[in-house]
Amino acid sequence: MIFTAMSDGRFELAGRWTRCALGKNGVRPASDKREGDGASPLGTWAIRRMLYRPDRGPVPVTVLPATPIAPNDGWCDAAGDRLYNQPVPLPYPASAEHLWREDGVYDLIVILGHNDDPPISGMGSAIFLHLARPGFTGTEGCIALTRPDLEALLALASPGDSLAIVQA
Repeated sequence: MIFTAMSDGRFELAGRWTRCALGKNGVRPASDKREGDGASPLGTWAIRRMLYRPDRGPVPVTVLPATPIAPNDGWCDAAGDRLYNQPVPLPYPASAEHLWREDGVYDLIVILGHNDDPPISGMGSAIFLHLARPGFTGTEGCIALTRPDLEALLALASPGDSLAIVQA
């Protein structure tokens, strides 16, 4: 199954359209994606697995591999680091995003297969599907849904499924 995020903020989920947030600087071809540019990469990305914050609710229903996060979990976003675009323990000597956040957007995280096989330094890291902020404000390059919509996607998704980010 391929789930589709449109550049105009629509998301196709089980035959219906819902709202999503994309990069605060829009979308761009994956070949033009750069670390920190605030854009979501156009293309089709494998759904790898789910991470969840165990103190913020039960594990969502899914057949995807699911792993709880902990306060010391991070994701390396330091271009040039040997663990670029990979999970790392915090504190980490290079720049790394904190996965255990107070704002709730990472209470559920779906890891997408963008720039991960192998990661190319500077081509973008931590492109996730996660929870939307109030008002669907733009992300740093991820795709964001409401919790009910993300839980619905997780209930439908299987290993081998993907998410496409396309120009509307």
